[in-house]
Amino acid sequence: MDANGGARKRFRAFEPDAVMLVPPSLEEWLPQGHLARFIGELVDDELDLTRFYSSYAKAKGQPPYDPRLMLRIVLYGYCVGVRSSRELERACTDVVAFRWLCAQQAPDFRSIGRFRERHLAALANVFLQALELCRAAGMVSLGHVALDGTKVRANASRHKAMSYSRLTAKQKVLADEISDLMAEAKTVDAAEDARYGPGKRGDELPAELANRARRAQAMKTARASIEAEAAQKARREAEAKARARGDDDDDVSGKGEAAAAAAVPKPTAQRNFTDPDARIMKTADGSYHYCYNGQGVVDKDHQVIVAAELNNTAVDVRQLVPMVQNTQDTLGAMPRKWSADAGYCSAANLKHVKDLEANGATEFFISTRRMTHGRPVPESPRGRIPADATLAERMARKLKTKKGRAVYARRKAIVEPVFGQIKTRQGKHVLLRGLEKASGEWKLMAGCHNLLKLFSYRTATA
Repeated sequence: MDANGGARKRFRAFEPDAVMLVPPSLEEWLPQGHLARFIGELVDDELDLTRFYSSYAKAKGQPPYDPRLMLRIVLYGYCVGVRSSRELERACTDVVAFRWLCAQQAPDFRSIGRFRERHLAALANVFLQALELCRAAGMVSLGHVALDGTKVRANASRHKAMSYSRLTAKQKVLADEISDLMAEAKTVDAAEDARYGPGKRGDELPAELANRARRAQAMKTARASIEAEAAQKARREAEAKARARGDDDDDVSGKGEAAAAAAVPKPTAQRNFTDPDARIMKTADGSYHYCYNGQGVVDKDHQVIVAAELNNTAVDVRQLVPMVQNTQDTLGAMPRKWSADAGYCSAANLKHVKDLEANGATEFFISTRRMTHGRPVPESPRGRIPADATLAERMARKLKTKKGRAVYARRKAIVEPVFGQIKTRQGKHVLLRGLEKASGEWKLMAGCHNLLKLFSYRTATA
């Protein structure tokens, strides 16, 4: 009787020390129709890799990894939520799909990180190529698109930040400490010569002074960034008020400059030292984190993202105009219907969309007030629209019509699941720091989302 089972129980043969008489093939280990095979074929046969190869102009140095190999593991990693360079290195050894993609070469994490940094613009361009593949497959009709934004957490610690008031006080303390250390350093040159030996000049900065100097420079940069943002905001508000009063261009510019010069940042305004471009934003769960604002325009048919951008402004209202223009420039066409929530409603935005609707080729449905999910839209009021109705009142009336209710009811089902899918599969944060790099990574994440949609579509229609 087996000690691990009953008297008549039989188990499958298990021989850990068995020797394979024929060398194993990874082709037999990876099932047909696997996502990794789709990514491999896509990189080898369908994507344009000119941007990647064109950057390798010099023949000197050790041969780098083939961009096809690196792109395969990066794209597959972002599709399945393995994004860290170290995690990708481990996966290339431990996971069959990654070993198949890299042909068992297993690049180290430094090579993976350098590849991502070097080719970030080309990786972001994968979003456009993936979008074109989805359009060619008939997955994008542009009949109805929805615009929305989501908070994407930055790779920044809340413990590595200071408010403007604390920065100002800490700068004074550090300046005094640096001054004292410099005075002390001048009196101990001889001791330093004896300490450091003849191979050194003896006038190198002590470690504690160098650290303080770096901290002081970081604080100076953070303070300047806060002051510049406050000046820009004051200039923008002053110029808007001047234009509303009907002032000429010179007066508008002068009032803006005066307001910028007199602007004083709020004492609570903060900057983060690990990612100075990130901003404190309120997330969906009600907590506050250092985040970016990810914008996306999603097509109704297959939830394909047709435009994606990332910024560090918490509110969405200033993103409608650039996102509409971005969509038109990317697709070369204007969607027939747009829907957006109340975060994009403003007098300037409603005026802009009214001008776009003038030719009758497109139509916008923008909520004029925040509504609880699931709450029905009130019935449309009867009678003619008053001649003196504002643009907001006219948009509110449009949303209460039968057509308006039907279109706007589809908004959350189009765009919000997309953000949920990205955050579930690829993560709620970006790994790269700085607005430019984080923006490139957000487009890469959007491109991988579209590739997953294309994979599902091809698998279902095969």
